[in-house]
Amino acid sequence: MIAFSGVSKQYGGQILFVEASFQINPGEKVGLVGPNGAGKSTVFRMLAGEEDPDDGAIERPKKLTLGFFRQDVGDLRGRSILAETCAGAGEVARLAEELVELTARMENPGDDLEQVVERFSDVQARYQDLGGYDLEARAHAILAGLGFSEGQAGNDVGTLSGGWKMRVALAQILLAKPELLLLDEPTNYLDIESILWLEGFLRDYEGTVVMTCHDRDIMNRVAGKILEIDGGDLRSYTGNYDFYEKMREIEAQRREAEYARQQARLAKESRFIERFKTHVAKAAQVQSRLKKLDKIEKIAEPRRIVEKHFEFRVPPRSGDDVVKIEGIAKAYGARVVHDGLTLTVRRRERWAVMGENGAGKSTLLKMIAGGLVPDRGSAAIGASVTMGYYAQHVMDGLSGDRTVLEELAEHAPLANQGTLRSLAGAFGFHDDDVFKPVRVLSGGERARVALAKLLYDAPNLLVLDEPTNHLDIVTKRALVRALADYEGTLIFVSHDRVFLRALANRVLELTVGGKPRIYGGPYDEYVASTGREAPGMRAAG
Repeated sequence: MIAFSGVSKQYGGQILFVEASFQINPGEKVGLVGPNGAGKSTVFRMLAGEEDPDDGAIERPKKLTLGFFRQDVGDLRGRSILAETCAGAGEVARLAEELVELTARMENPGDDLEQVVERFSDVQARYQDLGGYDLEARAHAILAGLGFSEGQAGNDVGTLSGGWKMRVALAQILLAKPELLLLDEPTNYLDIESILWLEGFLRDYEGTVVMTCHDRDIMNRVAGKILEIDGGDLRSYTGNYDFYEKMREIEAQRREAEYARQQARLAKESRFIERFKTHVAKAAQVQSRLKKLDKIEKIAEPRRIVEKHFEFRVPPRSGDDVVKIEGIAKAYGARVVHDGLTLTVRRRERWAVMGENGAGKSTLLKMIAGGLVPDRGSAAIGASVTMGYYAQHVMDGLSGDRTVLEELAEHAPLANQGTLRSLAGAFGFHDDDVFKPVRVLSGGERARVALAKLLYDAPNLLVLDEPTNHLDIVTKRALVRALADYEGTLIFVSHDRVFLRALANRVLELTVGGKPRIYGGPYDEYVASTGREAPGMRAAG
């Protein structure tokens, strides 16, 4: 379907890749991976034909239908959610508009009636071939899979939050059924139920899929090929994400061994030359070895992937009862999200709060954190409890004019520069990165700054609402390791199954209009006992 042949690309002094070659075949599911700034977005734009290579060639079919989901969806408003979804369905949507126009012209015929009727016949046939008459039914099914209720479909898309507009944009592209799907982080604003639905949709999709995704499970269950961009190289691995990591480690060990062997050989030759360079009797040998050294093609020192390490300071010990929720109730107008919830969270417990959209997960965390007052009942913090609360709005509180280092210094004015730089480094901000203004940071980088501030405070209760949103797989892995060693109490909402499996030893399942269910064991046991990874869903894979 698509082939990169000796493609090179650079921006200014930054070389993204040199003479990169790979092929994407029809129907393949490809995961695109690499560190921030490696060139993943550039590859997407080149695949979409929006950008040309500096050198080399990109081959693609002349008639290729393509859908490109990216993080900037624009300003959607003025149509219902259903109408907006259908309007973005590519050729079939354009044909639907033309059918309406042609029908109006046939009802008020002119001199060109014969041509209009003929065109109507052609358009109608193509519309039918593309499944146009099933368009609304498919749109409803996709919107439901992405978390929209039946009653929402008629609402104005302009009333939605940014995250929900992202879902509409994703629904548009899935509905269009292009031959090539380009998906840039499609799970960022989805809950577990929607992620599981999307996972199944992509697995069964007949077209070709190329995606970046920080959800390791999707990369394992959907992708059959991994393309890695790093340091000017672009490598292809036939297999899922776990296979790619194993092969990358094997290759890294091989490159390290080759480099070490050559360095040892060069050192040996250099020692001989240095020792005998003034000996007349050895002059011929010295010259011979110097010529040999000049001819050796030097192996570059291998690039090493630096795993991030976050270390929580040991928090002070709290009392045994950390949070007491008694008969808590909360409603938004006529919509009741909590009605009499009672729960005690004890020291060192790690509660995963789960549930479908609208079940009140974030609402509960806000009431625990004191940011929202319940209509009835109470959520009380226990003795000697210090709380750290992380939610998406925390990132909005960062000052765009400050640098990363200044933002950390503002939060911890008594800390010295060495401590702050170490803290920034633990969250991936090295060298001059600490002088970046917050306003230019990506969503993932802002999340890391907010988490760094939380780490510094060393609270003994962490309340985390979707802490892994926008974090790449490597950063998430480091956060999981840090939280696994954390000696405090944890209450969190997450749609990341790796995160849930690694940390949760208690599960609170909230349901819309139903009673909450408490499972007093780890997440894996909860999945095994319920047979699902999210309320109302079968366990995937």
